[in-house]
Amino acid sequence: MKKDIHPSTYRPVVFQDLNNGERFITRSTVATEETIKWEDGKEYPLVKVHISSSSHPFFTGQEKLVDVEGRVDRFKARREAADAARAKGGNKATKTKRRLEAKSAKEAQDIVVPAGEITKPTA
Repeated sequence: MKKDIHPSTYRPVVFQDLNNGERFITRSTVATEETIKWEDGKEYPLVKVHISSSSHPFFTGQEKLVDVEGRVDRFKARREAADAARAKGGNKATKTKRRLEAKSAKEAQDIVVPAGEITKPTA
């Protein structure tokens, strides 16, 4: 194993979950400018996180939808529009395919010449 590849600047750091305000202290090398006074009266570096084990649905058992940019709403709207279009009369690709098949069949009929009308090309 290589020597001196791991950082040696581990120190106690307080992590604060912004969802529920939960705080915990652990050793870390993360750099931060903010500090906070801990329960023991000492001041420690503070790192604010958006989600931690105290608020993550996997650990809490509660399903919580975090939709900051409305992605879920846009997806639901697209799905409802697609379902409505499908119920209205099928999708566009199927209509186009049917139209092309009908056009090909018509062109094939136009090419067929009855046997009695075949003439030899003139030279």
